[in-house]
Amino acid sequence: MSETTAHGQSPQVKALHSQVQGQQHPIRLYLVVWGLLFVLSAFSYMVDYLGIQGYLRWFLILLFMMLKAGLIVAVFMHMAWERLALVYAILLPPVLVLVFVALMVSESNYTIFTRLAFFGAAP
Repeated sequence: MSETTAHGQSPQVKALHSQVQGQQHPIRLYLVVWGLLFVLSAFSYMVDYLGIQGYLRWFLILLFMMLKAGLIVAVFMHMAWERLALVYAILLPPVLVLVFVALMVSESNYTIFTRLAFFGAAP
C-alpha cells in the first residue's frame, strides 16, 4: 500500500496536481512592481525636467533603465523563481558583452594614438 496524506492522496498525486496547477503569485506583487515601474519612470522624466546635464544625467537615466528592466525580467518574466543555472544562462551573456565592449572602448585610445603616431594626423 502507498502512503496517504490527511486528505487521502498519495504524495505522487499531490506532486502531479501541483505541477498541473503551476505557480500562482499574488496580484499584490504585480501591483507593487507596476507601482515601482511608474515611480522609476517618473524619476527618469524628472531628470529631463530638472535639466540635469553631463555624466550625472546619463548615469541616472541608465540606472533607472536598468532598474526597470531588472524588475520586468525578475517578476513579469518569472526569472526570480527560475533555477540559478537558467538565470546565469540568460543574464550572463549580456553582462559579458558589456564587459567586452568596455574592454574595446579602453583599447580604442591605444589604437588611435598608435595610428596617429605611425601614419600622422593627415587623412
